[in-house]
Amino acid sequence: MKLLVINGPNLNMLGVREPDIYGRTTYPQLVEKIKTWGAEAGFETEVYQSNHEGDLVDKIQSAYGKVDGIIINPAAYTHTSVAILDALKTVSIPSVEIHISNVREREDFRQISYAGMACFHTVMGEGIDGYHTAIEVLRQKLTQDT
Repeated sequence: MKLLVINGPNLNMLGVREPDIYGRTTYPQLVEKIKTWGAEAGFETEVYQSNHEGDLVDKIQSAYGKVDGIIINPAAYTHTSVAILDALKTVSIPSVEIHISNVREREDFRQISYAGMACFHTVMGEGIDGYHTAIEVLRQKLTQDT
């Protein structure tokens, strides 16, 4: 099975950006953990990050017919990007939304998730380990549907 993990803006600054909220794990350390967890779950895993909305849309579109599942942390675009929502809906690849923090406990403007509207599950508030949960949720979905 092939898995695409997409990370949005500012996630490349993990370990530096607001460590009290996002932790001290760096982005390269996160990528290594994701690849390890993906392999353990039976996935060939690609991890992608961009600070640019259009690049994220292009990456989602390029996954069509090539990956079995997507895990996406749209970061700040969660709350603003109808384009990412539309891209996820267009490709119809089973997708899980992930957030390191619990966005339900944060500012009012973070309470809407456009990307989440195209995902069958959302994981939030588990820190970096939430990616492991998201991989397992996706694996279960893909193996039960086959």
